[in-house]
Amino acid sequence: MNFFIKKYLKWISTFLVLTGILLTNLNIYPLNIMFHGLGVIGWTIAGYLSKDKAILTNFGLQIPLFVIGFFKLI
Repeated sequence: MNFFIKKYLKWISTFLVLTGILLTNLNIYPLNIMFHGLGVIGWTIAGYLSKDKAILTNFGLQIPLFVIGFFKLI
């Protein structure tokens, strides 16, 4: 599991976050919050499993913001 986190989860999450930022800059809604939100969840999991408090704080506190965006879609 630790190998997966170091090799894949962080890179996939980085790609998703950057894609979400790009979609925001291109004003493509709601795909922007979906991609960015999935990336944030991935980084939060990576931070939790690696016990990195800085990553966990940064991305974990973004989750409620994306939940608001998801509920706005419904």
